[in-house]
Order: sequence, then C-alpha cells, then structure tokens
Amino acid sequence: MHEIADIEQALRRAAPHQLVSVVEEALRRECGALRVELRLADYGLRTLQLVERTSGAEPSVPIHASPQGRAFGAQEPYVAQDSEALLLHLPVTVRGDRLGVLTAALPPGADLRPLLPGLAQVCEALGHEILVAERDTDLYVLARRATRLTLAAEMQWQLLPGRSCARPEFALAAHLEPAYAIFGDNYDWSVSDGRLTLTVTNGMGEGIEAALLTNLAINALRNARRAGLALADQAALADQAVYAQYRGDAYVSVLLLRFDLATGEVEAVDAGSPRLWRLRGHSVESVGFEAQFPLGMFEDTVYVPERFTVRPGDRLLFGSDGVYAAVSPAGESYGDRALARALRGTRLLPPTHVPEAVLRELAVHHGSSPLEDDALVVCLDWHGSVSTIAV
Repeated sequence: MHEIADIEQALRRAAPHQLVSVVEEALRRECGALRVELRLADYGLRTLQLVERTSGAEPSVPIHASPQGRAFGAQEPYVAQDSEALLLHLPVTVRGDRLGVLTAALPPGADLRPLLPGLAQVCEALGHEILVAERDTDLYVLARRATRLTLAAEMQWQLLPGRSCARPEFALAAHLEPAYAIFGDNYDWSVSDGRLTLTVTNGMGEGIEAALLTNLAINALRNARRAGLALADQAALADQAVYAQYRGDAYVSVLLLRFDLATGEVEAVDAGSPRLWRLRGHSVESVGFEAQFPLGMFEDTVYVPERFTVRPGDRLLFGSDGVYAAVSPAGESYGDRALARALRGTRLLPPTHVPEAVLRELAVHHGSSPLEDDALVVCLDWHGSVSTIAV
C-alpha cells in the first residue's frame, strides 16, 4: 500500500456516489482484493447496511452478532475466513464518529501486516469523503435506513452534528430512541477556541410540531453561539426567537453547557428538563442546577449561568425526561436508582457504547410496553488537557 496519496486524490475527484467503486478498484490493483463492501451503521445502531448491492452479499448484518459488527464495536480490524477468501473488516471512523465498516475480501494466505496501516488510512479518507459527498447524493443517507424514517425523525437526524466526537481532552457520544420516529429530543455540540459547547434539548409536543420547535431552538442557539455571545446571552437570544414564533404556547427545555478545554471549568444554563449525572470513581451523583424557565415560555427571560468543574476521569451522563422519568411496572422512575446502576455498570465501556447500553437498561426497566416519550442519552468522558494529563 504505497499509493495512499493517489487513492485519496482519486476519492476527492470521484463522483459522490462512486466512492466505493474507487476504493474497490484501488484495492484490487494494490493488494489483489477480490471484492470490497461498505456497510454503514443504521440509525438505530442495530445493523450495518450495505451501501451498494453486491452479488451474494447480505443487505444488512447485525452489529452485535457479526464479524463486521466486531470491527465496528471494537474499532479495530477483524479478520475472518470464508470458503474463498480472507475477509478483512475495517472500521470507518471520522474524528471519533463511527460511520461503518469496510470489508475487503483478500486472496487466501495474504500477508496482512504490511497492508493494515495503509488500509486504515484508506478508511479514514473514505470516511471524510462520505461526509462531504452527503451534500450531493442520498446514497449514504439511504443506506443507513433499516426502515423508513418519519418526517419528524428525518428533520431531527439532519439537524444532529454526528453520533460521537473524540479529541485529546474528551470523548462524547449520544443516541436517540425511537431512532426512526424521534420528534422533540436533540443534542448539539461545537468545539472551537479552546471550548466545547454542548446542548441537550427537549422540545415539547409530538411529531412534526415538536421537530419544528426544536429546529428553531437549535438554529437560534447556533446563531447566537456563532455570533460570539456569552452562554447566558445564547439562551436569551434563543428564548426570544422561540417566544416570537409561539408566544408562550410552545417552549423548549434545554441544558446548555460550555467546557473550558484547558481547565475543565464548566459554565451551565439549566432551562428545563434535561438532567446530568456524574460518575467519579465508583460514585454516581446527580448534578443539579437552579431551574430556570424553558426557552420561549415567557418574553425576555434573563438567564443566569452556574459553574462547576470536571476532573480527568469524570464521566458525565445527560438524559432527557423520556429517560429519567420513564417508570417501571411497579411505578419506579428510571432516574430514581436504576439509571445510577446502569451508569456504574457501564463504567468500563467506551463512551460510544454507553448511550445504547443505558437505553437498553431503560427498556428492561420500563417493561414490555413501548416508551411514552422519545429518549435521549449523551455520554461525555473528560480526559483533561494535555498538560493536566501529563501531571
């Protein structure tokens, strides 16, 4: 694999819907690949969906019980053997956001050791080009669908920044359920100028009305953030935007936080129902704030920020009311005790696995009946700045 630069250039020049073909042609030429498949994780993170129809290939495979799923979950190459080829499954991930898995069928007996570094670079380049190509083609968006999205869910998924993000100072991940019918819950993040801004949002109502409301709030918060406003002023501008549209008849609950990447100091505005739990060592505690009015409930609300500090090794878990308020058949809310148990029980998992695990425990807690509200979980692991880690 000495021609990585040529493959990257070929990917940049390729038509948006032909990225897999470019990679397959290159791998046939450079390492004798017999065939290449790309699978992307579906919205529910239950299956890996084939991007292009390939003769003899399954259109989808489960994430939790397949060779491709092992590569996706572990974020490491996984090798399997079939009757005709050596199957190398490679994770396709961009800046910590797990997109899917590239499978290369290689001749039996192929020496993988010299190939792996170059193939990892190819997968990284492919992931970047997929994100760019999605502006111009529906191919990759359609591949992620195990079933049809509702219109509200379509709007919400298009609004999200990604499923996960990783930097030296932190790693975070999020998941929404029901993935194909989500309506009011949302999250957003941005990293710039030594800060991480994170919002966890819950728009009131159901269906398309909740999605429209949340879209307005998220874009108002982004507009204020990109204007360089202070955190409390971001909340105030979004509050005005929502109130101007709905006059108090609809409002948005949001937990808005800004992390200093160098010091771990956090500024927070609690404007509604999303809540925060902290795992420090083996201890789980709820981090409470002074409750302030949701965005758009009243005209010209003044928001006051609060502050706390995260330490290297802290894990923060954010949940919407569809998570902590869900009740068991016995009437116990998930947030009373079960959520803390789930957080302790997942402490050894990477943050990318935690939201799904917590939501699976939620489903067990709630019982056989469907959840009455959509549910959002965000997990943030704080590593601290490079200088802090060195100390």
